[in-house]
Amino acid sequence: MTIRLEEKKDYFAVENLTREAFWNVYQPGCFEHLVLHNLRDDACFVPELDYVVEIDGKIIANIVYAKGNLELENGKTTELLLFGPVSVLPQYQKKGYGDQLIRFTLNKAKQMGYPAVVITGNPEYYKKFGFESASKYGLFLKGMDCKEDFPFFLIKVLDPDRVGSLKGIYSDPACYELNEEELVEFEKKFPPKVKEKRPGQLI
Repeated sequence: MTIRLEEKKDYFAVENLTREAFWNVYQPGCFEHLVLHNLRDDACFVPELDYVVEIDGKIIANIVYAKGNLELENGKTTELLLFGPVSVLPQYQKKGYGDQLIRFTLNKAKQMGYPAVVITGNPEYYKKFGFESASKYGLFLKGMDCKEDFPFFLIKVLDPDRVGSLKGIYSDPACYELNEEELVEFEKKFPPKVKEKRPGQLI
C-alpha cells in the first residue's frame, strides 16, 4: 500500500472512485464526485492535503481538504480546515484504508500548522480520530441553535493554544452545495448506473 499525493492524471479515475464509493449510500445516486470535481478549481482547495491510497498501481481511496468560512465572535472572518469527501472503493471498504488515510492527513495538517479540522459526521465513528463536539469550543455550524449541542458537527483540535480563538459560526464553501442541473450534465461523463432508493438514505 502506498499513500501519495493525487496528481492531475488521476483526476477522472478518482472522481469515478468517489462515485462508486457513494453511489446510493446517502441518496439515490450521489453528488460527491461533482463536489470533488468543482473543489479542485476552487480557491478553498488545499492541494497539499489531497492524497490517494494506491495498491499494486490501482487507486482505491482518496481524501481531500478545503478551507471553510468562519465568522468570528468579533465580527471578523477567517478560514477553517475541513476534509471530505473521503472515498474508498466498495470492495476495499471496512479494511482500514480510510482510517489510515484520515490519520495520515490529519498528522500532515498538524505539521502544516493548522489549528483544527472540522467535519459534519457520525460522532461515534470520528471519535476514534480525536474528534469532539465543536460546540464544546464555542464553534457552531451555520443554522444551528447556539444554545444547543449539535453532536454531528465535530472538531479535531491540532493546536490547543490556538483553538480558543476560533469561536464563531462556520459554513462550508459554496462548492460543496448541490446543483441538480450541473449534476445531470456531469453524470454524462460516467458509465450508466441505476439509482435506487434504499433504507437509511438521508434523502
